[in-house]
Amino acid sequence: MKAFIFSFLFICGVQVAWCNKIFIPMDHNQANHLKAYGITYWILQQQQTVDWLLNYRGGSFMCDYQQKIENEMVVRGVTFEVISDAQADQIVSVIASPSSNQDLMKLEQYPKIAVYSPKTAQPWDDAVTLALNYAEIPYDVVFDDEVLEGVLPKYDWLHLHHEDFTGQYGKFYVAFHLYPWYQERQQEYQATAERHGFSKVSEMRKKVARNIKEFVAGGGFMFAMCSATDTYDISLAAENVDIVGEIYDGDAPDPNAQEKLDYSKTFAFTDFVLEMNPYEIEFSSIDIDLNTRNIAQENDFFTLFEFSAKWDPIPTMLTQNHEPIVKGFLGATTAFRKSYLRPEVVILGENRDANEARYVHGIFGKGFWTFYGGHDPEDYQHNIGEQATDLSLYPNSPGYRLILNNVLFPAAKKKKQKT
Repeated sequence: MKAFIFSFLFICGVQVAWCNKIFIPMDHNQANHLKAYGITYWILQQQQTVDWLLNYRGGSFMCDYQQKIENEMVVRGVTFEVISDAQADQIVSVIASPSSNQDLMKLEQYPKIAVYSPKTAQPWDDAVTLALNYAEIPYDVVFDDEVLEGVLPKYDWLHLHHEDFTGQYGKFYVAFHLYPWYQERQQEYQATAERHGFSKVSEMRKKVARNIKEFVAGGGFMFAMCSATDTYDISLAAENVDIVGEIYDGDAPDPNAQEKLDYSKTFAFTDFVLEMNPYEIEFSSIDIDLNTRNIAQENDFFTLFEFSAKWDPIPTMLTQNHEPIVKGFLGATTAFRKSYLRPEVVILGENRDANEARYVHGIFGKGFWTFYGGHDPEDYQHNIGEQATDLSLYPNSPGYRLILNNVLFPAAKKKKQKT
């Protein structure tokens, strides 16, 4: 009889454990928001689905209970709760209410991630690779060779950061052309261009930009930060015109380059004016010049829009956060003048007082893109050669959370509501 009772209780215990859920809060109760994204990605790697609870306690996550998941949570220092099926059903009921601005997205398959970056050492860090490494989310590094060889369809998500798609080496000539890293990079890029049959780096980068555009059109997701945002669109618009100064590619630009731009080819920006001075670090009128921005660091913030979770789930996912106001940060491209945004672009975050957009999103073909201005959300003015940010000091960074929202976005599918 005792053996029977023990067996019965054991089976009941197993059944209770099996029915339990793991709830990962993403409000101010979360000890490590950034690691929480990593554990969510890891759960997907275990072939288990995750519910993303949009606008519920900061965009929390929930999944079926497994002991190994609980163990991994403890190891990574992520705050979680083990709740019953009844508690989980209550959460879902609250979210499903027509009166709530909340929704449930089913994350089903982990996205395969590629980061577009040189294979050689860089004199600056990359906020996205910092976030991926800290959150323990795996990724592959690809660069011009791989993109030109057609590897992008293998991936779901592609990140672009500090690269210059116009072929002007970041327009760093004045400040850095005598530095060994600048000269080595120039030689490396030129050799790659010639290897693929291009006489100039600017022409190679136009082809790279077109290949990325095809990747997005086919259903890929592209996320860009800093100078990769505006230079990408400039490269697309300048597909059939030389806009590059002689100090960068050996010949003079087309004197009528501005008039020959084709804005119909861009993702985000239109009607912008090129900065043709090769010694001026700006690329165009898209980026708000730091010399005229006139915003003190202590007053530099941008506000995230609140979208309708049930009607606008995509921008809602991309803006999930425990803070609606995010600290601003500078970069080679810091912020976008709203007057140059295409009308269909969705502004996700803005500094209204300065009339600047910081975080924008759009659809192209079957895919999606997001542009995020600035270089490092936790280093206001990161200079070349400075030490990389230690994210263990910023585990709850709202600015870095926006990056990781984008990483999980390709895994999401709208859960069908019961009728």
